[in-house]
Amino acid sequence: MSGKIAVATGAGLLAGALLDAALGDPRRWHPVAGYGWAAAALERRMYAPTSGAGARYAAVAVGVPTAVALVAGAATRRRPVARATLVAAATWAVLGSTSLRREATAMAKALESGDLAAARERLPHLCGRDPSALDAPELARATVESVAENTSDAAVGALFWGAVAGLPGLVGYRAINTLDAMVGHRSARYARFGTAAARLDDAANLVPARITAALTVAAAPLVGGGRSRALWTWVRDGRRHPSPNSGQCEAAMAGALGVRLGGRNNYAGRVEERPLLGRHGRAPEVGDIRRAVRLSGLVSAGATALAVIATAARAQRRAR
Repeated sequence: MSGKIAVATGAGLLAGALLDAALGDPRRWHPVAGYGWAAAALERRMYAPTSGAGARYAAVAVGVPTAVALVAGAATRRRPVARATLVAAATWAVLGSTSLRREATAMAKALESGDLAAARERLPHLCGRDPSALDAPELARATVESVAENTSDAAVGALFWGAVAGLPGLVGYRAINTLDAMVGHRSARYARFGTAAARLDDAANLVPARITAALTVAAAPLVGGGRSRALWTWVRDGRRHPSPNSGQCEAAMAGALGVRLGGRNNYAGRVEERPLLGRHGRAPEVGDIRRAVRLSGLVSAGATALAVIATAARAQRRAR
């Protein structure tokens, strides 16, 4: 990546992040929704209950959009303005941090007003947990956990890969993350077929999840928490979660807020007992949702700054 192109990439990342902060997700013709439709159509053609079929599916579903992004990147390697514009548009499209915080805030409002039915209706916008039997504290826990995990998925991961690999990094990361959400979960249909998508997502989020946790620790005092407690909870409990990445984010969030996350989760009849993270903390309350939302915004802003600084440093090295 030449110096001018590195500067253009950094400018595009910043512009895209500002667009997401101001506008949230595009309301119509969202590219990620279009990708999801195409990936679902591809799945219908390629599905077989084997890990090999899933690997072939993931290779096509991730490889094709990434290749298109590579071609677009090559076409703009001597056109910094065009590169910045493309990166800004892609960054806006793949980020979802503002929409995540809006959904969590809507949940907080529903719980604060005592409208449990409305709160239960909102939960599927945040996670796949069955909300039908959840009370207010469990809805608050589910929301805080979703904000913690998805701050990495919706913001930090995309910005990290955008800084590392530019336009292909942005597009490839979002393709991997979307595919994991579609077929990477545990179910009879995807037990083998979704394995490749899940492993790809684990690999793609290995570094971003830990950056998310570190930024959560750093920002903890700004939401009334303590860095030492957040750091200790992250180090102690981060690996107890069944996901190698989600646990990092959730443990750091639990420590930063002084709450206890984990426990029994019901996913449409499939029950999972998750280990407790921050086990000496209290149960999450509605106010903790708003604190988690503020913390998520701070982490997203920090990740944006790091991505821009990294591309600027690359540009400086190229200019020498």
